[in-house]
Amino acid sequence: MLHVLYLVHDVSDPAVRRRIIMLKAGGAQVTLAGFRRTASPIAEVEGLRPIDLGATRDGRFAQRLAAVTKAAVSIGSKLGSMPRPDLIIARNLEMLALARRARSAFQSTVPIVYECLDIHRLVLRDDFLGKAMRGAERYLARDVKLLVTSSPAFIANYFKPFGQIAAPVELLENKYFEPAAVLLDDRTVAEAPVAPPWRIGWFGALRCRRSLELLAEFSRRLEGRFEIILRGRPALSEFPDFHGFVESEPWLSFGGPYRNPEDMATIYREVHFSWAIDFFEQGLNSEWLLPNRLYEGCRFGAVPISMGNTETGRFLDRQGIGVLLPKATPEALEAALGDMEQHRFGKLRACVLARNPRTWSHDRSDCRALVEKLRGLTAVPGPYAAEALA
Repeated sequence: MLHVLYLVHDVSDPAVRRRIIMLKAGGAQVTLAGFRRTASPIAEVEGLRPIDLGATRDGRFAQRLAAVTKAAVSIGSKLGSMPRPDLIIARNLEMLALARRARSAFQSTVPIVYECLDIHRLVLRDDFLGKAMRGAERYLARDVKLLVTSSPAFIANYFKPFGQIAAPVELLENKYFEPAAVLLDDRTVAEAPVAPPWRIGWFGALRCRRSLELLAEFSRRLEGRFEIILRGRPALSEFPDFHGFVESEPWLSFGGPYRNPEDMATIYREVHFSWAIDFFEQGLNSEWLLPNRLYEGCRFGAVPISMGNTETGRFLDRQGIGVLLPKATPEALEAALGDMEQHRFGKLRACVLARNPRTWSHDRSDCRALVEKLRGLTAVPGPYAAEALA
């Protein structure tokens, strides 16, 4: 069995749990180690007890750099009791630095995979800091065996033009995971709730202040004909008073965190539309990414709303689905949605449901293919090697 050491920037990140689920479903054994954004260590993630590397703070670059430096000194002792892994996956640049230290601690040439699912604005700066960070990434990634990323725009706009990574690239989209291939029928996609009010769901990592303010103003303009449902983990460092703002808005509500994939059908059945827009790093990462909520919302029949000039918008345009905005203004949103009625919504939703479910979902066969791809980077025999030699 392939043994993977998974080094992550935040062990409580739901996306980390999803990747662990995929690796285990594909037949890998996983050891999890990483930082946390909580006061106390995380006891368990998907049946694993994480190896705690310390606490970091969201949006605090200097503090995170200090934490990585400290962890680089102690990571050998932290990992000392575990058997040597067959492969190390480093999620994000800071963990790539620690992956190399971990490999040294094992005194072996364990292959390293670099998983980069966001391009941070700091590495795109044209000043000394940006050039230094890109140089550090090139140096740390000089012998990685595989780059895993989630959007072709990351490759086209960053990795390729800057010449960051020489390794092969695996495009692993942020699709919803379900254990088996299923048909979209009444058991998995319920009828949309009665409208009006029409409901827009903004789910996942809530970090975009502009989206919050835009949705609030739009709901006020339409005087409750549209309601905004928020679920997930708000990045409180990006909002002056997230909870106070939401409570003060008559047609906004925050339902708290949820579990993925367990709660996805339930939360998307409560809404008509999914907000697939992010201005957090406008002109850069936000225009290049293909977010989790894009796939999750479409999987359960929510009609996606996106900007037309982004990678998400171009993806939706190719699929022939969704509502694409020309501008990020309440007026543009009202022009696109303000006269919504049942017949038009039914046509929009039918287009989403007509897409092949594989467009939105990973199943166990995808997980096995991923683990076999990783196994190919090592000397670990596959599950059928013994039969082949017999």
